[in-house]
Amino acid sequence: MTDSNPVIPQFVDMENARLDEQRKVMQTIIDEHHCPFCMDNLRKYHKQQILKDGKYWILTPNQWPYDFTRVHLMAILKTHAEKLSEVPPEAGRELFEMLAWAEKEYKVAGGAIGMRFGDTSHSAGTVNHVHAQFIVPDIELPGFQPVRFKIGKG
Repeated sequence: MTDSNPVIPQFVDMENARLDEQRKVMQTIIDEHHCPFCMDNLRKYHKQQILKDGKYWILTPNQWPYDFTRVHLMAILKTHAEKLSEVPPEAGRELFEMLAWAEKEYKVAGGAIGMRFGDTSHSAGTVNHVHAQFIVPDIELPGFQPVRFKIGKG
């Protein structure tokens, strides 16, 4: 006897969403059974411009940047991978070249890079597709609070 209800992969984790607009888009993604970071689907959901387009990565503004950021970019792997072990080693060089470009382009004095991979219960990612975030705080904003990069549930 075969299972007539195959498991449909879910590429987003609603529990890690921060904003109502983000949840609305994510529900559409769930309904469509898409990975929103795969290149065939990216433009359906991601409305920000592509700043850099390389062999392995694209670099784009985060659609829902964290509070108190001056620059919040995402580097998204162009092929679907969920684990770092699925990423070609040579993609690392291109990633750092793109992020170094962003550092120069935005005249960044300092910031952070956070990379999400694997099970979203551990990574706290909203999308289960390897991606990195380039985050620069806006420490001059009135009421500034440190930007927090969440890892894990809770």
